[in-house]
Order: sequence, then C-alpha cells, then structure tokens
Amino acid sequence: MFGRIISAVVLALLVSGANAQALNLNLTGASPAGLWTLIGVGLDQAAKKGEPGSTITYQTSGGGFANIALVDRGQAQLGLVHDAELKIALAGNRPFNAPVTSIRAIGYMYNWAPMHFFVTKRAADRYGIRSLADIAAKQAPLKIAVNRPGNITGDVALAMLKEVGVTPELLKRWGGDLVLAGSGDQASLIVDGRIDAITNGIFVRHSSFMQVDKALDVVLLAVPRDAIARVNEQFGTRSFTIPKASYQHQADDVDTVALGALLVANQSMDGDTVYRLARAMLGNLEEIRKVHPAMGALTPQILTSQTVTAFHPGAERAFREAGLIK
Repeated sequence: MFGRIISAVVLALLVSGANAQALNLNLTGASPAGLWTLIGVGLDQAAKKGEPGSTITYQTSGGGFANIALVDRGQAQLGLVHDAELKIALAGNRPFNAPVTSIRAIGYMYNWAPMHFFVTKRAADRYGIRSLADIAAKQAPLKIAVNRPGNITGDVALAMLKEVGVTPELLKRWGGDLVLAGSGDQASLIVDGRIDAITNGIFVRHSSFMQVDKALDVVLLAVPRDAIARVNEQFGTRSFTIPKASYQHQADDVDTVALGALLVANQSMDGDTVYRLARAMLGNLEEIRKVHPAMGALTPQILTSQTVTAFHPGAERAFREAGLIK
C-alpha cells in the first residue's frame, strides 16, 4: 500500500511538471547592437536551461525611459532600465508626468558602469584641473560634451557638474560651453580638438574610452565624495572606485558614481511566472555572464542587491528560498 502511495505521488509530480507551461516572455531593451541585447540573449538561454522550452524574445526600444512606460502600460512583460531612470520614474520627474508605481524589480543585471569625466591633459595642465570641482574653482572655460537629453548618463553628468558648481550658464560666462553629443560622437570631437572634455557612464576600459585614451593624452577627473553622495541619493546610483592605472595618466584610484541596469516587470505580472524566471536566472547565471566579458562580475548577491524599488513578489519568493534576502 505504501509503495502504491509513493508511486502515485511521483506520478502526480511528473504529470504536474509535464503540464507546466514553458515561459514565453518578451523583453524590451535598447539598440540592437548594444550590451542590453546580449543580456537578452543570456536571459533567454538561462530561461531555456531552467525551464525547458522557454523563450525570452528581445525587442529594441528607445531605452530605459521608454521601457518603463512600456512595462507600466503592459505593452512589454519585461524591461531593462537603469537604476537612475527608475528612480526618476518613481518620483514622477521628467520625462514622466506623474509617479510610476507599477514597476517591480526582478534583479540587478549589473551595477558597475561608472561615470567618467575625461579632460584633455593640455586643458587640465593649463587650468590646473585634476578634480571635477576644479572646473568651478578655476572657472575654466572648457567645452564639455555630455550625452543628449533623454539619455540618463547626460542627466547624471549634469547633476554631478551642478553639485560642484558648474552649470551651462556659468560655463558660457567663463568662456566655455556645454556640447550635447552622443557617446559615439564624443570620441571624435575630443580627438579632433573641438571639445576639451567628455563624460559618459560605461564600463571601465570600455573600447570607446580606450580609443580616446590611446589617441590623446587625457586626464580622468576625481569627483568629490560629498557630490557622489548627493547624486547617489538623487538617482539611486552607487559609489564606485575606478582602479588606478585603468588609463594611461591615471596615477590614483578615482571615486565616482556608477549606474546599474535592472530587469523589471509590472507588479500585476503573474507571480509564479516571475518566480520561475528568477529561479532559472539564479540557477543559470553563467548563461548571462558569458555573453560579454563585462558581465563576468554578476553574482547572486549582486542580482539581489538592488534597493531602488520593491522586488516583484515572485522574484522575492525565489530569492528568499535561496537565502539571498531576508
């Protein structure tokens, strides 16, 4: 009798597993050629390994702000967003007209994309600039390129400059200017001598920065810690140290602000679906890590370290079971 009961339980579990539907989800990211596309590939492979037959379909979009709106309206099931973008959405600041309250986190995909401020060594030596704060202290007439409106790295750069006393109006008064340029254009502008400084939030020794570092003598500016703390409070970002000698004229460690990327869903998304996805991610992080060398630092601890918004209940359940959150 006991053997028949055990057999019945095993059969029930097998039938239950056979009847479980594979995950079939869509994920909205950014440009088709960027890192987020590769993260989408890694998530798809992790889901396939953890939940056989599953598919996560990546679709391009205008980036994190657009993804927040898409997930909020239910037009995308999953989205990749920067932590700073989500912080802005939660507060209802521009480009949002009101607080966005529907977004829940599934996990951090990375949190190590630091803001860099590169100044040509010629300008740095001429005006005595080694820190972001020196620009205001010396009223240096620099032409500084930041990313275009709508790109979060541009918003964070402007906030960092403002914290040390640099605004577009003051720059012009000192004889400099603020130049709006995408990351792809900034390198050519500074190498050609048309601007003095560039800024972007991306991984240490990223190819775009290495291109500039090899073609031109540039100085990586330090950022005052009080400015870092205030920007982190405003944007939900974190402090980060760029190790010394990451670039040719960088003699010391440089503290700065780092952006991160979150995988998010709408709070109304089925809890069991999110639970199964989060569990598949935890069990197959290597699939995400191997899509690009920059993703190699991803760990279960980083995945569950975000504090910008609440975790989706399904993800929270998976992480609690794994002992990663209390």
